[in-house]
Amino acid sequence: MQSQPILELKNVSKRFTTPLDVAAKIANVLGAKAVEKTVYAVHDVNLYVSEGEVVGLVGESGCGKSTLGRVAAGLHPPTTGSRFWQGTDTKTLEASLSRGDYRKRMLAIQMIFQDPYASLNPRMRVQEIIGEAPVAHGFIAAKSQADYVAELMGKVGLDAVYMRRFPHQFSGGQRARIDIARALAVQPQFLVCDEAVAALDVSIQAQVINLFMKLRDDLKLTYLFISHDLGVVRHLADRLVVMYLGRIVETGPAAEVFARPNHPYTRALLAEAPTLEVKKKQFAAVQGEIPSPLNPPTGCHFHPRCPQAMAVCKIQAPALTTLSSGHASACHLNQL
Repeated sequence: MQSQPILELKNVSKRFTTPLDVAAKIANVLGAKAVEKTVYAVHDVNLYVSEGEVVGLVGESGCGKSTLGRVAAGLHPPTTGSRFWQGTDTKTLEASLSRGDYRKRMLAIQMIFQDPYASLNPRMRVQEIIGEAPVAHGFIAAKSQADYVAELMGKVGLDAVYMRRFPHQFSGGQRARIDIARALAVQPQFLVCDEAVAALDVSIQAQVINLFMKLRDDLKLTYLFISHDLGVVRHLADRLVVMYLGRIVETGPAAEVFARPNHPYTRALLAEAPTLEVKKKQFAAVQGEIPSPLNPPTGCHFHPRCPQAMAVCKIQAPALTTLSSGHASACHLNQL
C-alpha cells in the first residue's frame, strides 16, 4: 500500500436539515415553537483509503455508512470538513480547474448502488446505460459505443449480444453486472460500493464478489466496500472500519479486527454474525434500538446500549486510541 492515500476525509460531518414548511411558519407566528429538524448523519469522521486497498465499512442500518460513502464519492458535499483526492483538497481542485475538467477528473471516483434495478433507467437499453457517459465525457467516439460496451460487458461476464435489451429483461445478478460495467465505463480508479451484493442470492453474491476481486487485480482498482454483512466483508476487505451512529468506533486490519475486536459494539456485531461453527457459545444480542440521528445521545453514542457503560461515557465522546499498528478503537475502557 502507498503511504499517500488516494482518498481521504478529514473531520467530515454531514447534516441534513429540513426547513420549516409554510404551515409551520404560520404556526410559529401564532405562537407555536416548531423548529427545523436536523439529521446528524456523519459526525467528525476521519477516513483514508490507500491506492489498491479494499476498505470495508460496516455497521447497522442507519449508522451513516451510506451517507459517508456518498460524501466519499462526491455525491454529497460535506457540511464541515475536507475531502482529498490524491493528496489535494477537492475544493482546491474545483477552484483551479474549469467546470468540465473538474468533473472529468472526479470521474475517477464512481459509485455502485445497492439496488441494481432502481439505479438503472428502465427506459434505456443496456448499450445506452453503459455507453452514454463515456461518449458524453469524450472517452470514446459515438460510433465506437457498441464495440466499447461489448468489451465492458465481456469484462463483467455478460454476453454482448444482449446489449439491446432493457434492464427488466435481466436477472438480479445480471443487473448487478450491468451496474458495475456502467461504473467502469469512465475508467475509474476508485469504486464506492454501497451494499452492492445485498440484494442478491447467496450463490450470486459469491460470483459478484469474485468479479470484484478479479477487476481489482486486472484494472488496479481501489474499493470502499460498504456492507452490513460481515461475512462478505471478511472475504473482501484488507482493512475494516466500524461505524455507529455517525462515528467511527473501531478501525484496523480486517484480520486483526475479526480476531481481536476491541470496541463493545464491534464485539457485539461479530458475535451476531452467523458462522458454520457448531460449537456452543455464550451470546447476548445488543439491547435496544439504534438511537435516532435527529437526537443522538451525549458522550459516547453507544452508551445507552453498552453493557459496560460508565459514567464518563454519558458525558465525553471517546477519541480513537491506537491499540497496535493500524488498529484503533474509540472506547473509554481503553483508558483504564
